Amino acid sequence: MHIEPGVVDGAKMAFAYATAAGALTYSAKLAWTEIRQTNVVSFAARVAMAAVGTFVFFEVLPHFPVGVSEVHFILATTLFLLLGAAPAAFGLALGLLVQGMFFAPTDLPMFFVNVTTLLMPLLAISALAGRLIPQDRAYVDLGYGDVLKMSALYQGGVVAWVAFWAFYGQGLTAETFAAVGTFGAAYMLVVLLEPIADLAVLAAAKAARNLRGTGLFTQRLYNAA
Repeated sequence: MHIEPGVVDGAKMAFAYATAAGALTYSAKLAWTEIRQTNVVSFAARVAMAAVGTFVFFEVLPHFPVGVSEVHFILATTLFLLLGAAPAAFGLALGLLVQGMFFAPTDLPMFFVNVTTLLMPLLAISALAGRLIPQDRAYVDLGYGDVLKMSALYQGGVVAWVAFWAFYGQGLTAETFAAVGTFGAAYMLVVLLEPIADLAVLAAAKAARNLRGTGLFTQRLYNAA
């Protein structure tokens, strides 16, 4: 979902700075709550794991340009389910920054645009998780329908933000509509496939219940709310 450089530029970037700052500020609030419930070492370890995962998802897994952006297997819902909302949020931002600094410097001017696009949908599924996921069920016991709802919400949010940035930066032109439509259609493949990856990872976590209590995963992974 990397927005192409130049889609948003000039004075319009101020809004991207504001939205990214808002997303990171709210993520920091979640992080403070998380640290008080666990500890800073556990939180830092999960942020590091999320950052490494994000780098692999963006740089190693297949990705291809479509319309105004790129289609990636972001696997943000996987990070959320394994590590929790705040570690996933900071890991996504950190992984994106590392990729831009060392492997894709042309993406750096769009860093705040891309951070907003990644984090806002993640924070949305965090806020709505109580409605999306049965509270009497641990994450390792979720089914395809459960994770599909989360993936659809997250990926729908990504597509919505990509569309917003395209129209905000380039205007309501026929070319922009076509580019956004092509990108949105391509992302439907991701919506269908990512829940399968989520279930595979959750199955592996379920088989490794000895990791419960290590602090490497969110408490919700093995416990009902």
